[in-house]
Amino acid sequence: MADLDVQPKKNKPGWLWILLVALAIAILFFLMRGCNDDDRVETTDPATTDTTAAATTRDRDWNTVNFNAPRATYSEISDRDIEVRGNEDYAIYSLDETILFDVDQSNLRSGAEAKLKQITASVGQRFSGGDIRVYGHTDTQGSAGYNKELAEQRAESVKSWLTQNTDIDDDKISVHPVGESQPVASNETAEGRQQNRRVEIVARRGANNE
Repeated sequence: MADLDVQPKKNKPGWLWILLVALAIAILFFLMRGCNDDDRVETTDPATTDTTAAATTRDRDWNTVNFNAPRATYSEISDRDIEVRGNEDYAIYSLDETILFDVDQSNLRSGAEAKLKQITASVGQRFSGGDIRVYGHTDTQGSAGYNKELAEQRAESVKSWLTQNTDIDDDKISVHPVGESQPVASNETAEGRQQNRRVEIVARRGANNE
């Protein structure tokens, strides 16, 4: 009788079983994670969305303001020191620095009130309820940092007067210190520097004017 050569059955290595179990767990984990992602609903606050959209729209509207717009004639503006430019949607009321402030000062001069009253009366008549921006400009005398700070202080003084002496809400007025970066004339001459030292009050049409 021939001898049968029977080999014992070899077991699979233990590491192979561990690998298979780990792979199965990984597949199960990713399947469950995918289900959770599908069930997740992303919510947004409508109030926040509306506020952000409104702010973006307002900023976009200001980009349409042409500071080189032709001069406008308003019957209510009789003071020759006040220059007006703009159109039906906005007006730029421009005043020379020396009319509002002493040299290197940010406190309003006593004679400035009459000018500002005439401007605010015009704003109330034509742009009631609209936003207002106050821009401060300087020449290039002194450092850029000093000029930017002086421009901001002067614009803040104008805003302060507007909020204290008119019925315009504080949140309707914003300050924009430009400093020396947007000259309208050459800074090489005294006349040009004087033109560059100015404050511009810009009013836009409000919702109740549309």
